Amino acid sequence: MKVLLFNGSPREHGCTYTALSEAAGELNRQGIETEIFWFGNREFQDCIACGGCAGHPGTCVFGTDAVNAAIDAAKTADGYIFGSPVYYASPSGRLLSMMDRMFYAGGSVFANKPAAAVTSARRAGTTCTMDVINKYFSINNMPVVSSNYWNMVYGNSPEEVRQDQEGMQIMRILGQNMAWLLKCIEAGKQAGIEVPVRENKIKTNFIRS
Repeated sequence: MKVLLFNGSPREHGCTYTALSEAAGELNRQGIETEIFWFGNREFQDCIACGGCAGHPGTCVFGTDAVNAAIDAAKTADGYIFGSPVYYASPSGRLLSMMDRMFYAGGSVFANKPAAAVTSARRAGTTCTMDVINKYFSINNMPVVSSNYWNMVYGNSPEEVRQDQEGMQIMRILGQNMAWLLKCIEAGKQAGIEVPVRENKIKTNFIRS
């Protein structure tokens, strides 16, 4: 089993990475393979709602950045953790652009697999940021994994984050809970428990002529 951790910070080994690494370390101790996917600090394309991916499921029409590589990496994973620094009480714009395009073009890759949000801040805005990220999971039939507190760390540098003992414990327990849920899902599969058959999507429009 494997968990793919997305680092939504422009700093490859900054505070967000420090939090994700603590969760990854616990997953490894639980026998779960991990990979941290950092999508860089270069120019990044937003989703423009062109619908081009509808004819090519699992592939975004913009192929010059990391989105399609991320979707391909996600295909081999059983669970996901998305990490972001806090920008104005919200996730980084880079992570939001990434998730918009990944879930629009490759939502079926992520469906029914457990996921968690991890946030990092100097002081505040973490719960707002978590709320935004979690909405991607809850619209896509994904179990949301929790810890013993909200999945957040505090600090202005990796060294300060490591001093946040409660935050580090939260990350370790998040790793434990993710590993436990993945093992439960695997045991269910072996017992013949299948993913529910989904109804066709009903869309209600609130403006009517």
